[in-house]
Amino acid sequence: MTAPMHDTPTDTAKAVPGEAAGGSGATKVEGRSLKQIAWNRLKQDKVALAGGIVVVLLVVVSVFAPVIVGLLGHPPNVGDLDTLEDLTNLPKGVLGGISGDHLFGVEPNTGRDVFSRIVYGARISMLVAVLAALVAVVLGTLFGIVAGYFGGWVDAVISRAMDVLLSFPQLLFIIALVSVLPDDLFGLSGSGVRIVTLIMVIGLFGWPYIGRIVRGQTLSLREREYVEAARSLGGGRRHILFRELLPNLVAPITVYTTLMIPTNILTEAALSFLGVGVRPPTASWGGMLRDALQVYEHDPMFMVFPGLAIFVTVLAFNLFGDGLRDALDPKGTR
Repeated sequence: MTAPMHDTPTDTAKAVPGEAAGGSGATKVEGRSLKQIAWNRLKQDKVALAGGIVVVLLVVVSVFAPVIVGLLGHPPNVGDLDTLEDLTNLPKGVLGGISGDHLFGVEPNTGRDVFSRIVYGARISMLVAVLAALVAVVLGTLFGIVAGYFGGWVDAVISRAMDVLLSFPQLLFIIALVSVLPDDLFGLSGSGVRIVTLIMVIGLFGWPYIGRIVRGQTLSLREREYVEAARSLGGGRRHILFRELLPNLVAPITVYTTLMIPTNILTEAALSFLGVGVRPPTASWGGMLRDALQVYEHDPMFMVFPGLAIFVTVLAFNLFGDGLRDALDPKGTR
């Protein structure tokens, strides 16, 4: 009995040449699902498709980082001092030591391969951003749909909790928390503790944003006819929440998730830049930018590559998210 995610648009059917029951030369009407409509709209947005392709490439790079580095790079945490000048510890050659052996050059002072560290940095950024977004989506969807459906004191309590979290200084809290965390926690050590902490804290501070969106949508959907019909047929609260309302919230949740991930990437990079992200020598784009501050006047390329990686990643997610939002909104105008 679940209703469609949106009101039926005008382009849900198309004419197909052929014979109908009434005679030859007639046309029959072939319906199209909301998925087909969304895909057709997304295909028309070339900018969004380009962003989506970049996102897919980033996922592939993150998953197959060891294979890519094994073919094109060097171990990310192993330096080669022979690639550095003896007196300055700066890379030999031009443009930060870029060569066929080191595609993005080498790090000053350490001689580590920049390409390998960019690739492994993508793995850290995507891992933290995606898992933190998943935590935020699960919590935000759960609390948002409960607050919107039940209303009353339940809505008031959850809404005030959202307000408190939204007003809390996230960066300061993470800095203070990381400073008191032990090196070993829950069987993890080193960067593992930092990564889990970043995922949980970013996710816990991020769920109110999506919670507000889900709550607002639920307030509107709970008065629809199909919800009233489910109640009249004896549908319980769990059935209405998860079989009637939740499927109609998939589109806004999906769109906001794609826009939340680049924000999480920036947060992780900022924390690593401040020294409270993953521990060295684990590769991180923000950590590489921090190290580049000391030598950017003599080796600007060391700052260009991690900065460019962050810029391209965030831009790709934002472009794809904007296109996905337009595609999933049949009433929207382009």
